Amino acid sequence: MNAPAPPPLLDVQDLHTAYGSARVLHGIHLQVAPGEAVGLLGRNGMGKTTLVHAILGIVPSQSGAIRFDGEAMLGQPSYRIARRGVALVPEGRQVYPNLSVLEHLSAFTRPGAGGATDWHATRVFGLFPRLAERRGHMGNQLSGGEQQMLAIGRALVTNPRLLILDEATEGLAPLIREEIWRALAALRQAGQAILVIDKYVQRLIHLADRHVIIEKGRVAWSGSSEALDADRALWHRYLGV
Repeated sequence: MNAPAPPPLLDVQDLHTAYGSARVLHGIHLQVAPGEAVGLLGRNGMGKTTLVHAILGIVPSQSGAIRFDGEAMLGQPSYRIARRGVALVPEGRQVYPNLSVLEHLSAFTRPGAGGATDWHATRVFGLFPRLAERRGHMGNQLSGGEQQMLAIGRALVTNPRLLILDEATEGLAPLIREEIWRALAALRQAGQAILVIDKYVQRLIHLADRHVIIEKGRVAWSGSSEALDADRALWHRYLGV
């Protein structure tokens, strides 16, 4: 007899959000299990970032439920959600121009939920050797790819249970994109739960276990990497690929 599946780490149910009178999310359902990688897909303006911001408490939700490790998170402040073990790599990187690489990592290092201390600057430098070479460089002295590596490292040193990446490889040169994908694959192999937004569907198929496609604030499709890879009509219908 098969053992029951573990409860989801992140569980979003029937989530509705709005900006003023403009409704943005309409009954979103999304789950991420411990150690699972999930791709969040959709064209620009379909509600992906709004969903991420709602999960993090940045955008208020009208109704529905968000649970993290079984605890209700809807309406909680962002700092409390972060302390529970959710870390964001934001779109646009948002590194501090007047802090060095090492200062970024030192300033954000803290134990995770349950006292986890697996991630620290030395381990980040092992994941991204390029950052080790530039540890004394200020944020505004880094290339876009180096800033993205730093944004990922900054999130990791909070020792998160769930890592969320919004547009993980947007605007990066192909070689740097490959380095980011390599790092994400290493994180997944190490058991890090990941929710990632990115437009490179083929790379997400190889990284993630499952995918959710959002269209106009609703879940248009969800399924496995195998199912998404086999149905290229979905790519054209919802992703413009």
